[in-house]
Amino acid sequence: MAALKPRTGDGPLEVAKEGRGIILRMPVDGGGRLVVELSVEEATALSEALAGVPLGAVKK
Repeated sequence: MAALKPRTGDGPLEVAKEGRGIILRMPVDGGGRLVVELSVEEATALSEALAGVPLGAVKK
């Protein structure tokens, strides 16, 4: 049986070009990471969408 280990240090937000895609690794609440593969076009659209969000609208 595998040993259960606590999740620690899920790490920072990472974005890397791997092959033909862009890999986004984002820490999420509760532990773990969300891993998403995007094309260059999808990453560009995401960047433009996020740039349009007023900073005051983001809750901390």
